[in-house]
Amino acid sequence: MAAANEFLNIVGLINESKKILVIGHIMPDGDDISSVLSLCLGLEKLGKEVVCAIDWKIPSYFYEIPEVSLIKSYEEVKEYKPDLVVIVDASSPDRVGRFSEMLEKYRVIVIDHHATNVYFGNYNWVDPTFAATAQMILRLNEELGIKYDERLSHLNLMGIETDTGFFRYSNADEKVFKDAAKLISYGAKPDQIARMILENKKVEQFKLLSRMIEKLRIDCNGLLAYSYLTQKDYKDFNCTEEDSGGFVSELRSLKGIEVAVFLSEYVEGEVHVSFRSKEWFDVNKIAVILGGGGHQRAAGTTLKGNIEEIVEEVIKVTKSLLESETK
Repeated sequence: MAAANEFLNIVGLINESKKILVIGHIMPDGDDISSVLSLCLGLEKLGKEVVCAIDWKIPSYFYEIPEVSLIKSYEEVKEYKPDLVVIVDASSPDRVGRFSEMLEKYRVIVIDHHATNVYFGNYNWVDPTFAATAQMILRLNEELGIKYDERLSHLNLMGIETDTGFFRYSNADEKVFKDAAKLISYGAKPDQIARMILENKKVEQFKLLSRMIEKLRIDCNGLLAYSYLTQKDYKDFNCTEEDSGGFVSELRSLKGIEVAVFLSEYVEGEVHVSFRSKEWFDVNKIAVILGGGGHQRAAGTTLKGNIEEIVEEVIKVTKSLLESETK
């Protein structure tokens, strides 16, 4: 009942607000970009003045979607004075980058599906039973009476596709397929989304992947696969961090592997750690211990320091938890 009341409160707040700022999280993924744009386009259909922003560079391949150019940077909107701020797909204030400075100045709504959410808004609709925040945006838009057209449907489907691993992950439940079917019936093109994300690689990415494979290690009786890339590795092949975006999934794809860990140091001394699991291990437990968070099958954190030392520490924690669950 509490969640239902919060949902209705959010609907009421949005209806009474004229100027709305919609914010996504740093290191944005498909669900985040989808949720930001789906809400923005939906609210514009209601006649609202809407600004959408993310305090991070958007991965280049997303620009095949024309609407992505609507997402502004922190510098472009830091002086904007909205009636309401809506944060989507972010579990804590640090996940919105410099926009965290605005949290005490405006009424803030948080819409998220991460179980690790710390409820940092004035109003928080958090529901981990959804596979993607994009599903929550679909329900919000429908409650607001927004009519879906082909473009809005396509943008909304992207979040559902990407956060379910294109319907391969265990979170692809009946609700997911019903939502996807509805959006496809409105005109969304799932094949176009899959090609944009999965079949858009550069030769340099394959060379970077080869370097990652050279450093691959298997541990815990074949249950754990991990690897890492240093700043030098990225420079050697003229790559950016977005070029290694799918590498942790490549590790998870190995036969017999339950947990995959990938560490990347695109900026010297700053290491992004991605965790994935296949069937039964909760990688969110590792991420939380290391100051991060996420889901049971996908989580992450960011650590500062020497990458070799960080690799050692991360794998030590991972092995400890993995071994304790296999005894």
